[in-house]
Parts: sequence; C-alpha cells; structure tokens
Amino acid sequence: MPKILIVGGGYAGFYTAWKLEKHLRKGEAEVTVVDPLPYMTYQPFLPEVAAGSIEARHSVVALRRHLSKTKVVAGKVTGISHADKTATITPSVGDPYQVRYDQIVVTAGAVSRTFPIPGIADNAIGLKTIEEAVAIRDRLTANFDKAALVPAGPERDRLLTVVVVGGGFAGIEVFAELRSYASALLKNYPELRFEDTHFHLVEAMGRIMPEVSLKTSEWVLKNLAERGAAVHLDTQVTGAIDGNIELSTGETIPSDLIIWTAGVMANPTVVRGGDLPVEERGRIRARADLRVGTAEAPLEGAWAAGDVAAVPDLSGGGVGGYCVPNAQHAVRQAKLLAKNLVAVLRGEEPKEYVHKNLGAVAGLGIGIGVFQSGKIAIKGLPAWFAHRGYHGLAMPSWERKFRVLWGWWNNFWLGRDIVNLSTVQNPRYVFEEFAARPRPAQPAVTPPAEPREQGKIADQPEKVDAEKAAAAGR
Repeated sequence: MPKILIVGGGYAGFYTAWKLEKHLRKGEAEVTVVDPLPYMTYQPFLPEVAAGSIEARHSVVALRRHLSKTKVVAGKVTGISHADKTATITPSVGDPYQVRYDQIVVTAGAVSRTFPIPGIADNAIGLKTIEEAVAIRDRLTANFDKAALVPAGPERDRLLTVVVVGGGFAGIEVFAELRSYASALLKNYPELRFEDTHFHLVEAMGRIMPEVSLKTSEWVLKNLAERGAAVHLDTQVTGAIDGNIELSTGETIPSDLIIWTAGVMANPTVVRGGDLPVEERGRIRARADLRVGTAEAPLEGAWAAGDVAAVPDLSGGGVGGYCVPNAQHAVRQAKLLAKNLVAVLRGEEPKEYVHKNLGAVAGLGIGIGVFQSGKIAIKGLPAWFAHRGYHGLAMPSWERKFRVLWGWWNNFWLGRDIVNLSTVQNPRYVFEEFAARPRPAQPAVTPPAEPREQGKIADQPEKVDAEKAAAAGR
C-alpha cells in the first residue's frame, strides 16, 4: 500500500488529509500526519480569541477526532531525504527515527518573521498560535487588574499601553479587537478611565492593509483614530529593551504588551532540513499543479501547499507571480492537492491550481468591519456581519461551526467573558504554597570519645588515691 506522509497539520495539512479520507478507496493508501500539536488552528479567529470574543478551544480542530482514517504522530519532521524517500521524525517523547514514504506532502506552514532588533525577541509576542492569542488576552486583562491598584502615572500608563508592530490584516485586526476589548473592560474598573488606555500601531510603510483599496484603508485609519488609537506610518521599531519601544522618529513608548505581526516566513525547520528545492524567499518551489519542482521538471512523489510553498498564481493577482500566504489559498490548494494526489496514484493527470482572490474581510471589534472585493467596499456593521458569516461557515466541520456560533450567540446576550486565567501557566502555585513538606532530618550528635585507660581510671577513684599514698611512702 502506498504511504503518504503529510508534514504539518495546519490549514493545508489538515484539509489535505481530510479530503484524502474522502477520495481514497479503502486500502488504496496509508496516510500519516506529523505535527507537534494535536490540532489545527483556524488563524483568522486569533484576533477574536485575543479579545475574548471566541473561546480558545472553539477555534482549533482536533486532528484525531476529525481524521478517523489517518495516523496522527505528535512530533516534528526534522529531516527530509527525498533522494531515498525517507523522513526523520523527532517525536514529542522518545528518540528520532526514520520512516519511508512513497508520497510526501509538505504543508508545514509559516512562523513569525522578525528582525534582529534589540529587545524584540525577549519582550514581544507573535500572533501565529492559539497559545499566543490566549496569552495576549490574559496579559491585557491582568494588566487592568494591576493598573486598578496603582495611582495614575508612568506605571499605570505602561500597564495599559498596547503596541502592535505591523499594519497588515493580522496586525490591524488584533489592534482593533484589543481596542474594543479594552473599552469594554473599563465599565468593570471604576478606578480607570478611557484616557488611561493607550494603543499604538507601528507600520514601516506609508499605508495599512495593502489587501484593500487605499480609500478603505484610510477609512480604517479614521475609525481607529476616533476610537482613541494611534497609528504610526512610515515608522520603524529600532529597539524594545525592557519594554521601551524606540521608534525611528525618536519617540519612546513604554509598554507591557508588544505584539509582533510584521510578516511571516516559511517554517525553517522543514525547509532547511531537507533536500527539496527552495526559492529565493525560503519557500519550497512548487508547480501550479502543487507538485514540487519547476514547470519543466516535476519532482516525482513530492507535493507542497500553503504558506510553506511558492505556488504560481495563474490568476495574475499574486505578489511576484506567486500566491500570497493566506488561509484562502491554503484551504483551496489543499483540496486540489488531495484530488491531484489521488489522480496520480490512479495514473491520471493532475490539474493546475487557479483561484482568483474573492476579496478580503476583516473584523475591527464588536460591530465594526471592512469588506473589499474588487471595487466593492463595505464598511461598519454590514461588513462585520459579513466577516462573521464568512469565517463561521469557513470553519471546518459542523461540530466546530456550532461551537463558534453558539459562543457568539451567548456573548451577544451575556457579554464577553473577562476572566483572566494567566495563572494556568503555573497551575500548582496554590498547592505548592500550602503543601506540607517533611522536616529536614536533624544531624546526629556524637559525644567526644575518651581514651580507654583514662576512662577506666575515672571509674575507680579509690584505687587512684591508694596508689598515690604508696608512692609518697616510698
């Protein structure tokens, strides 16, 4: 039976395996997915998770629950030798080992791309994982608790200052959602005022959200300004030591929450650990039919899709001739990849990937959004409904759709949950504080030893006196 190895269980990896289960006949192939995490994260929901609008577990899809015919391995693929069709798997527990495959599908996704700016690696947090989104929400909520206890001044300002670096879709969405969340929190903190909260977004280019028209992006800037948020265009971060954001304009912004969304790069662990061809931007070179290789020479048995792959954009709308790294392309590429892989196994020809961008939709906080498709632009509440409608339907599996929609419905009537669970990172702190521990053993005290003869004499005082008298008589 042919062995299909899928590297990565994110968008493209999950959808590839999901659709392979549908298209493969029983016994036609054996499919294995390798990923260090047991779930797929629906990344468009991360800003809403950070703002408390979606429960974290509802925005992820359990691999083992929804991939019933696929073997799921918790680990990383740290090496690929396609010359002999073997891959090195480093499991979460145990020693690395090698497996053989007949077809490999590389869908390892992307990670945050940073620059060697002093302090960023130590103080900032990204927005690529569900854990990061939860940490952002808990940090901001915890900072409100702390700020309510200190008087107005530099320390309170630092706690209530949020800095987002990067003005693309991810940066603008999390920036606007957190602004909305902070405004909603204020009614529960009578000690704090709206003027105590400070939101800054730093963008190196002269505009935000290049995915939409300039007119739409200007509307977003105006909306953010009306909500008390500051956007610094044509500005770069030059330092972030001890949480002090230094800008190229000379301004310094002390902050306790720095969120980095300034770009992504293909997963370097997989790209650098194999012998598959890589293009100049560090992505695996793929053909329009999603096989690895060039237009003239496909690499037999190797496939790639999603953010880790440089897939030609035949619609003509891509950047540099390639599909941009977003969920829209990753999902559609994965669906076609599954069909093409099955076709190749059956001796048929694969089809080329062609998809014209349907547009862009973004949520900017409760009741506010933007939608852009060609020259059509919708703003405000209608766009917000379009945002939630699109992503609610795009969430894979009816089980997850229902959980997300049910959460939104509850929040409509009950409001967002503002409980801070940051202490979950150290769940044993109460137990450790009050747990009874055994007393340390006391060292044994040994009396000093006396010379044997001297001890005997001390035990016979009468004999000592008689010997002294006899000596005097002599």
